[in-house]
Amino acid sequence: MSKLKSAFMAVPAAALIGWVGYSFYQAYQPQSERFQGQIEAQQYTVSSKVAGRIDEVLVRKGQQVEKGDLIFTLFSPEIDAKLEQAKAGEEAAGAMAEQAESGARSQEINAARDQWQKARAGAQLAEKTFQRVDALYREGVTAEQKRDEAFTQWQASKYTENAARQMYNMAKEGARSETKRAAQEQVRMAAGAVAEVEAYAKDTKIHSWYQGEVSQILLQPGELSPQGFPVVTVIDMQDAWAVFNIREDKLNQFKKGAVFNASIPSLSDQAYAFEVTHVAPMGDFATWRATNSQQGYDMRTFEVEARPVKSIDGLRAGMSVLVTENDAQG
Repeated sequence: MSKLKSAFMAVPAAALIGWVGYSFYQAYQPQSERFQGQIEAQQYTVSSKVAGRIDEVLVRKGQQVEKGDLIFTLFSPEIDAKLEQAKAGEEAAGAMAEQAESGARSQEINAARDQWQKARAGAQLAEKTFQRVDALYREGVTAEQKRDEAFTQWQASKYTENAARQMYNMAKEGARSETKRAAQEQVRMAAGAVAEVEAYAKDTKIHSWYQGEVSQILLQPGELSPQGFPVVTVIDMQDAWAVFNIREDKLNQFKKGAVFNASIPSLSDQAYAFEVTHVAPMGDFATWRATNSQQGYDMRTFEVEARPVKSIDGLRAGMSVLVTENDAQG
């Protein structure tokens, strides 16, 4: 009976010893390392290339926007004033070009012709005067000085007549071809100035260039918006990825193109497939330093980006992503 009792007592003792031994065995086995990452998504800023005061913000946080949707408007009286100035300059340039094409007015042409006729008559009178003085000089009645003075006045009158005739011809012909071309270029330059200001005026109504969800509204109606300042940010969750910081001794498990399974605690316990798309070294601040240079070496940390193989419903930026070492190897 004592032998049977001893046998019954030996069985639990052996089980206990076995369980303790197995526990010690498991405790000294290498544990699978777990890597934690975070979901990031492509983010865009909506801003204006002109400065102004925010008139309206037509979206709210969390709202889905499509490409081309009106996001916000600006109030800028300075642009309106510049547009009026540019249009006035265009009108003035056009008038100058028309004047160059049309030439002188009929009154100006008639006045130039009359000046020519006047100079012509003066030249004819000077010629006759010289002929009379010359005849008297030949008869010895007048001095040679008087003859020379009459001749000089006659020649000067001829030059005056010729200049008046050239002015009359210029008035009839109008502006030179170079002047006309310069006037046309002035019109083009003024039209370009108007187009530039109109482009700025159109940019007071800002439309989205992207599709996504409004994540931030940085300025409200009535506030001043500097040139290029982001007023609204849009996040595109269709372009999302996970970011992990991996030490280089584990980097062989996250080669570019590798596919691994990961869990997202915020969604469910389901495993999601990710593919490594980018690997880049981080700065020296992320380098792991060995405490003993004889037993180890400094190892850098790499930033690994991995994108979901399939679209994940409910995925949000900032969610944690967990990967065990065995899953990474798979």
